[in-house]
This record gives sequence, C-alpha cells and structure tokens, in this order.
Amino acid sequence: MNRINILVSGAGAPGIVGTIYSLRNNSDNRPVKIFTTDIKNEVVGKYLSDEFFVIPRALEEEKYLQVVLDICKKKNIDVFIPQNTSELLILSKEIKLFEKIGSKIIISDYPQMIVANDKSYLLKKCCHLGIPYPEFYLVDNFYDLTKAAELLGYPNRPTLVKPPNSNGSRGIRIIDENRNYNQLFYNEKPTSLFVKLKHLYDLIGEKFNPLLVMEFLPGEEITIDVFRDQNVFVSIPRKREEVKSGISFINSAYKSDELIEYSKILSDKLDLKYCFGYQFKINCNGIPKIIECNPRVQGTMIYSTFMGFNMIYASVKSALGEKIADFVLDWETKLLRYWGALGINQNGVYKI
Repeated sequence: MNRINILVSGAGAPGIVGTIYSLRNNSDNRPVKIFTTDIKNEVVGKYLSDEFFVIPRALEEEKYLQVVLDICKKKNIDVFIPQNTSELLILSKEIKLFEKIGSKIIISDYPQMIVANDKSYLLKKCCHLGIPYPEFYLVDNFYDLTKAAELLGYPNRPTLVKPPNSNGSRGIRIIDENRNYNQLFYNEKPTSLFVKLKHLYDLIGEKFNPLLVMEFLPGEEITIDVFRDQNVFVSIPRKREEVKSGISFINSAYKSDELIEYSKILSDKLDLKYCFGYQFKINCNGIPKIIECNPRVQGTMIYSTFMGFNMIYASVKSALGEKIADFVLDWETKLLRYWGALGINQNGVYKI
C-alpha cells in the first residue's frame, strides 16, 4: 500500500507512545510517516516521530489554526489525529477547511462535539436515554455549591467537584470532612484530590466559572474504548485497576454486555465517529454510572491494539474511506504501564 502522512498532536501526552506504536504496527503493514506537534519542544513524541513541530496553544485559536493548517498543507498530511481536549471544538468547526487541502481529521462534527465534550450536557443526555449517571448540580458560586453538596449528603458523605470541560484530573476535588488529613499529609504524595469545604473556598472563592457538584462514586473505574463508523461498531470496556494522576497503569478487560449496550446507545444518539471513549465508575450499590466522554483518542487506547483491534489505525482507514479488516478480540488481555525513558545525546536517541 502507498505510504500515508499522519499528523498527531499532543506529542507530550502520556499516550503518545501507544498512538505511534498503533500507527506503525498496523494490520496492513503500511508505511506511515508520522509528524507530531506540541506546545513544548522537549517531549517524547518529538523523538519517536519522523518530524516534529512546536505549535501555539489552542487558546490562541486563530494563530493555532493557521499553524496547523500550514503544517498539513506543506507536509501533505493525509490524516490528522488530535489528542488534546483543548483542540477539539476548534478543529471540529473547521473540518471542511482541512478537507479542502486534502487532510482528514479524526474527529466528530461540531454539534456532536459540543455535547460529548461537556460533562453537564452529556449527563443530561444520559438521563433522557436511561443510561445510569450520578446525581449532579451545575453551580457558579460557593453558596450554591454548599447547598448542592448538602443535597448529595455532605458532610456525612464525600462529594465530587469538577469543571464540565476538563481532561485528566484537572480541576477535580473530592470534598470530604471525615478523612484524616494529618495521615494524608504524611502518607500520600501532594497530589491528593481530597479537600475540606473551607479549603476549597480558599482555592476557588465566592464566584467562579460553572462547576459540577456530583455524587461521589467510590467503586472501580471502567473505561470504554469505542470505534464507530457507518459499517463497524466496536466497544471494549476495561477496568482501570491502578490509576496514578489520572493515568491508567494496570488495565484488564471487562466484558460487560450492559456497558457495551450503553456505549452503543449513546454513541448512536450522539452520532460520534472514529475512535473515542467513555468513563464509568461503580457506585456503592455496584451500579456503573457514566461520568464523562472523551471524544478523541484515549491515553490507553493502545489496549485495543493489544486485544486484536487497532482502533486508532482503523480510524485512519475509515477517514480514508477504506474497509476495516476482520478481527478477533482476546478478552484475556492485560495491560501494564511502566515508566520508560529516552536518552538523547549527539550519538542518537536511546530507548528503555
């Protein structure tokens, strides 16, 4: 097959190694030239890709868009895979602009992205569809936040606070008045999400951008990796058995017909395409409830590649109008993440 040129953003993202691995180790043995971008210069993806570019932050919308368009045009990019949440709405509005220069983007259309990317919209949608979701309130001041927390059982029960638009663990806090914070100080790293209500006030003040105040779900986290196009739907739930700073380090398959059906219903209703994912968490009664959608390549989507369906490369094929090959999933697959490193000097790049 002819070589294709692929642009991948987020060269410093935790999942970049898995994304590049999935593209190079594709089922067609197809040669690919991989270009990567990031807002920082010294990132891992720079040394794993064929060419690398430093770009503006997506917050500088016009400048960012022009730079990325120029890269796609000059490098004859066939497919662009955005991995940063901050880029998604900007790019989804300009799909046709990229198509005019011959570049397909692995992203859903703008109206669908508006709902999928906003947790409050998503949860309301799940309410109408009968998909289990946590009780929640949207607030923009501390008085309403306190009242919402009380309705959710505070101070006797923990309460979750998070922005409706965020990724990773950014902006998340768990209000818990009953936790031993002295023990937390001595025994845990200073990345804990737990906080007392009065300390949360010190962080965000009286008025703030809208925040979700949500039912705290104490059980296991389950991520669902999904691929969807006109002809193929694949849903792979996996347990996040060990999570550090929002990143999965131990994953195992969780073959749940119920969760696969929920993901099918929601994906069809939202009309999402290519690869994306959902996160569920188990409540105190053992019921999985949805907490968010990631309408992009997920950080541990390499798991699907190891299971037997490379949904990152399948998304590339779908964008190019190519047929997805038959596949078999191995539900006994397990994934362990580890800290690797690159050694870089004048003699080359060394990987461990």
